[in-house]
Amino acid sequence: MVDGDPDEALVARCLRGDVEAFEPIVARYQRVLFNAAYRLLGNREDARDVAQGALVKAYEKLASFDPHYRFFSWIYRIVVNEALNTRERRRPSAPLSRDVPDDGSVFEALASRERSDSVQSALLRLTAEDREVIVLRHFAELSYAEIGETLGLAEKTVKSRLHEARQRLGRMLEAEARG
Repeated sequence: MVDGDPDEALVARCLRGDVEAFEPIVARYQRVLFNAAYRLLGNREDARDVAQGALVKAYEKLASFDPHYRFFSWIYRIVVNEALNTRERRRPSAPLSRDVPDDGSVFEALASRERSDSVQSALLRLTAEDREVIVLRHFAELSYAEIGETLGLAEKTVKSRLHEARQRLGRMLEAEARG
């Protein structure tokens, strides 16, 4: 079964000319790549474009993937680079999306959206380094070791950086709540 194949086996098949072997990779990572891009950019359309662009770039550059490392770490770096490039090009006044579900609980949805917007706004005010560790831990749900591998950091450094980033994020949210 192709869907259960390890990333490295799928990459090897792609490199041998099996174009369809990339489909399970897309299915496996498109959501987490979109979420990471969204948390880095704060804009759904830009995040969708970045995630799709990163998958295309990954496919085109598969020959440069080193199977001694995790595939996710490699493709995540592509997403981060694409997101940073997009931020450089993006208009500074691009608004955050305001989608509200119409399921009868409008007040709950608005309160949830408001909290989400506050967190997103604070995330975007963090440095890129702080934002990366928070996104990888809390939104991509990677372990400390996986974050270290992805960012090229020692696990101890990841823990320290994450602790400091959470402190800064907490202070920003507290200040925002006080008005």
